[in-house]
Amino acid sequence: MNNKLFTRLLMYFTVIILFSLAVLGVSFYIQTASELDKQSEQYIAQVINNTSYQTDLYLQTYERLSTSILVNNHVKKFLDLDPTDYYGRYEYSKEIIKNVFTQPFNMYPQINLAYVLAYNGNSLFYDGQGLADTSSLNKTEHLEMLKQLTPDNGAFVLIKNSVLKKTQNSTITIARKIRGVQSYVPNGILAIEIDSSKIEEVWQNVELAKNGYFFILDANGQAIYYPEHKLKDPSVSESFINVIFNNSENHFIKSVAGEKWLFVSRESDYSQWRLVMALPLSELRSPISTVRITAITVGGIVLIIALLLAYRFSHSITKPIQILKNGMRETVKGNWKQIEYVSNSRDEIGGLVHAYNIMVNRLEEMINQVYKVELNNSKQALELQTLENEKQTLEFQALQLQINPHFLYNTLETINCYAIVKDSEEISEIVEAMAFMLRYSLRTKLDEITLVNELNHIRNYLLILKYRIQREFEIEIEVPPALLLEKMVRLTLQPLLENIFQHAFPDGIEPYHSIRIGAEYTEHYFQVTVEDNGAGITVARLEQLREKLNSNWLQTEEKRATEKGGGIGMINVHRRIQMVFGEQYGLSIDSELGNGVKITMRMPKMRI
Repeated sequence: MNNKLFTRLLMYFTVIILFSLAVLGVSFYIQTASELDKQSEQYIAQVINNTSYQTDLYLQTYERLSTSILVNNHVKKFLDLDPTDYYGRYEYSKEIIKNVFTQPFNMYPQINLAYVLAYNGNSLFYDGQGLADTSSLNKTEHLEMLKQLTPDNGAFVLIKNSVLKKTQNSTITIARKIRGVQSYVPNGILAIEIDSSKIEEVWQNVELAKNGYFFILDANGQAIYYPEHKLKDPSVSESFINVIFNNSENHFIKSVAGEKWLFVSRESDYSQWRLVMALPLSELRSPISTVRITAITVGGIVLIIALLLAYRFSHSITKPIQILKNGMRETVKGNWKQIEYVSNSRDEIGGLVHAYNIMVNRLEEMINQVYKVELNNSKQALELQTLENEKQTLEFQALQLQINPHFLYNTLETINCYAIVKDSEEISEIVEAMAFMLRYSLRTKLDEITLVNELNHIRNYLLILKYRIQREFEIEIEVPPALLLEKMVRLTLQPLLENIFQHAFPDGIEPYHSIRIGAEYTEHYFQVTVEDNGAGITVARLEQLREKLNSNWLQTEEKRATEKGGGIGMINVHRRIQMVFGEQYGLSIDSELGNGVKITMRMPKMRI
């Protein structure tokens, strides 16, 4: 399509813009929401801490009041009084009501009841008007309950309980154990019942959310206060209390009646009460919703404007490229036409079009000259290439046909001797091995061959050599099976092996002499090594051989004739490898006098 580049540019710009806006918008929204949540939690925590402190101060007032009562001598003596002394109990009750209970009831109207229960059965209940009606109360059972709930050290406890049925659900009892004058251990209970709804006055100045609530649970998880006037549905109030009771965390989010709420709680070290604020998340996060809507609106406007700019920018880039493309299409057809392009600024596209017009003019001028020159050069190049190919082919064939004549003569003589002296299978074995070697050596096709073929050629060579030297000689072959089919050049291993037998063991082959052939992959090469533990090479001779290898020239007839033993020789093997695979391949030689010779044949890795 003609607008592929335009579409891709517009798509890239769109992706970049959307990605940038998305990252910025999401980061901004998450950061803002996180900060608002932190501020809300900090504010709520501060409010509940202050309120908890005020509540503790409120309760400490009644603790001090109970302390003033329990130290009164009339109260102490009342606890020690014989239950059968009805007159004494009457007199002490009158004195306690007049001098102990009357003033606190006048000062604190939220007190509903104050009473003293002695372990011996004496009791006094005062409701601010007189003796309270406790005829329906099982005093013994009530006393046992209070004895279990209050500690022996005289510390007070807060209980959601009342002896009066009419105030059963709206009363908090402050109770503690007390002792008489003659006893060193507690022998009675002092209790003050206060109206729990008065605690709400402490929370009147707390700025909760529109639908926020607060709860108070005692140390046993019992609800001391909850907004009964707001939560008229008992199931909803029980749901709130259950959620608070079943979570010990200071703040958590739970779903109640299908709506998510944030609960923040603090436990008072003084009263062991747990004060909890419950606020709906929808109200807490209403500012976040406003931020989200604003971010989406602004982001949408910015996106539209950015896409319009991206469209114009993409079109301004692709339009001149399309013009240049049309001009090149005409050039391909053979219509050498200049492109007419007008640009108000000297931008890169304008420079490209100008350069294209110059190129068209020059190409049109040069095409005829190039055509003529090309005709002449092609003829000359074809002739030179043909001569070069013929030269390499002849040279390569000549190298393959250079079989050591001494080896052939000695072999034929050996066969003749065996044929005269004895009639045995050895003659057949020698002739068969010789036939394989000749057939393998005289192939004139310049194709490559595998390592396993070369090793088979060596096996035939050693078979014949065994009868020449009148002893067997085993060669160590350490070649991984995976490398046996790696490509090689024909007649490269046998000449190296023949050189070893001619030069490495000048005093004859001894039992400790050995020859090893190995193959491996290196980082860049397929490498075959041939090494012996023979006489080695002198430093001067080693340098001379290396210089010949580096010269990359074939060994001439005259030089080969001067060398001991003749043969194809290591130099020609090196050059043959280079002619097949390239100048970077071939042989390298390492040796120390008396420590043998190691020849390394490097070739390309053809099977990887």
